[in-house]
Amino acid sequence: MSIKHGLLALLERGPMYGYQLRVAFEESTGGTWPLNIGQVYTTLSRLERDELVRALPENEGGQRPYEITEAGRADLAGWFGTPISRSDRPRDELAIKLALALTTPGVDARTVMQTQRTATMRTLQEYTRLKSGAGNGDLAWRLVLDAMIFQAEAEVRWLDHCEASLVRYAPLPAAPIESTAHDQEGVSK
Repeated sequence: MSIKHGLLALLERGPMYGYQLRVAFEESTGGTWPLNIGQVYTTLSRLERDELVRALPENEGGQRPYEITEAGRADLAGWFGTPISRSDRPRDELAIKLALALTTPGVDARTVMQTQRTATMRTLQEYTRLKSGAGNGDLAWRLVLDAMIFQAEAEVRWLDHCEASLVRYAPLPAAPIESTAHDQEGVSK
């Protein structure tokens, strides 16, 4: 999810100023994607420049709310209507890290995998604890938690696959060649 589309979706609810947008964004994502206020205002400036939002007059508190424009609604509808492509997502740092661990001298790839598995299992336990405490509350937060749980479970399965592949495909160290008396019989001195 881009910050741009997140802010547009929030403004579809009604006009808001920067701090309100930041709080609503973090509430909508269950705090899994914290924003600093600078990101919010930088994004709002770009959205205003691109005529996707418009600034309204300042309120009594001196805050300037923004509202979504028709062009912003069209952009948001296009975003909601377009599936996310795996190639559109950021590179997977863990996959790159393990690939490099396998080819970097002195790095034990199994240790890297075990360290990651331990951390992912702790994270998975934390997400599960959060979900059990969420009850039947906010559906958006429960769905975000479900996504994080499923991703953590998939990561653990992938790490299991990596370890099994390492065992199955890693070349065995060469055994030392031992000469025997039989091998030396035909050799002239």
